Amino acid sequence: MPRALAEEVAPGFRPDVRSLGSSALESGNPVVPLVGELRRRTENPEAARWIHRGATSQDILDTGLMLVAKDAIAASVVDLTAAASDLAALAVAHRDDPAAARTLGQHAVPITVGARIAGRLRALVRARRSLLDVAATLPAQLGGAAGTQASFVELFGSDVAAQLPSAFAAATGLAAPPAPWHTDRYPILNLAHAAGAALAAMGALATDVVTLTRPEIGEAALQRGGGSSTMPQKRNPVDAILVRSAAMRAPALVGQLHLAAGLAGDERPDGAWHAEWPALQELLRLLVGGAARTRALCAALSFDAERARANLSLSEGLIVSERLALVLKPRIGAVRFAEVIDRASAGEPLAALLRALPEVAERDVDDLLDPARYTGRSGALVDEAVRAAREEGIR
Repeated sequence: MPRALAEEVAPGFRPDVRSLGSSALESGNPVVPLVGELRRRTENPEAARWIHRGATSQDILDTGLMLVAKDAIAASVVDLTAAASDLAALAVAHRDDPAAARTLGQHAVPITVGARIAGRLRALVRARRSLLDVAATLPAQLGGAAGTQASFVELFGSDVAAQLPSAFAAATGLAAPPAPWHTDRYPILNLAHAAGAALAAMGALATDVVTLTRPEIGEAALQRGGGSSTMPQKRNPVDAILVRSAAMRAPALVGQLHLAAGLAGDERPDGAWHAEWPALQELLRLLVGGAARTRALCAALSFDAERARANLSLSEGLIVSERLALVLKPRIGAVRFAEVIDRASAGEPLAALLRALPEVAERDVDDLLDPARYTGRSGALVDEAVRAAREEGIR
C-alpha cells in the first residue's frame, strides 16, 4: 500500500472490543468483523481496497498473539531481573551460614542458607534467559489463505511475495518466519514451554518461602504479609501463595496448547487454533502476574541465620551421619557403626558414643560433628550462581 493511502485508513479508529467479540461469534474469529469495520470507516475507496489484501484472518490474529506475548515477556523479564538481583544479594549475605538441607521433608545433611538461595537464583536466571530467547524468535505470520502465499504472488510476483513476510515482521518488531506456521505451531509451543518453566521456577521458590516462614521453622521472614479476617495475629505469605497458585495452574494450560498443536490439521486448523486463544491468554496472564508477585516476594524476603543454625542442631549431630559413615565405617565396620547411630537416635549423646570408640581417639570429635564443616561446595555454588547471574546482566 502506498504510504499516503495508509494514512487514510480509518483515521482515529478505536475498535469497540465488546462489539468485536460479539461479532466474532458469527465468523469464528474477531479479525473478520475488524476488517469490515476498518473498511467502513475508510472513506477513500482506493485505500479501503488495500485493507487486508491477500492476507487471511489467522495471519493477523497469530501476529497479534505474538505481539501480546512479546509484551508479556518484556514485563515479566523486568520483574524477574529485580527478583534475581535480590536473591543474589541474599545468597552472598548468607553464603557460609549453615542450615539443614531437607530431603523428602526430613533433615538430610548440612547445606548453607546461601546455597539454598543460589539454587533458586539459578532457576530464575535460566527462566529469564529462556524467555528472552523465545521473545527474540517470536515470528510474524503472513501466509495467505492456505499458507502458499498465492495471493501475494498474484498481486506482486513471486520475488516480492517471498520478501513480504520479512518486511511485515520488521514492521511489527517480530522475527521473520522461515515459512507460514498456520498448522506448525512451534512458536506457541516454544512460548508455552518457556512460560511454564518460568512459572515452575517461581513456584519452587515460593514453596520454599511458605515452608521456611512457618513459625515452627522460622528460617525466613517477610517484611509484609496478608492478614486474616478472623485471626488478627496472622501474617500470611500472600505473594508466595499467589505464585504457587500460578505455578500449579500453568501445566494444564501448557498441556492444552500441546493438544491444540497436535490437532492442528490440514492447512488451517478447525478448532485447534481457536482452543489456543484462552489457554495462551491465561498462561501469559499467569506469567506476568507471577513475575510481579515474585519480585515483591524477593524484595520483602529475609533469612535468619541463627534460627537456621538452631534448627540444624535439633538432630544433635545426627545430621552429619553421612560424614560419620564415610569416616568410621572403614575403621569400625558397618555393624558397629549402625549400632552407634541407633543408640544416638534413641537418645544417647552422639559425641560421647564417638569418644568411647578407640578407633576415633586421634580425631577431633567436635570438628567431626560440626555441620559447618560438612557443607561441601555450598560456598562455591553460591559464587558460581551469582557470577552466572552477573554475566546475564543482573546486578
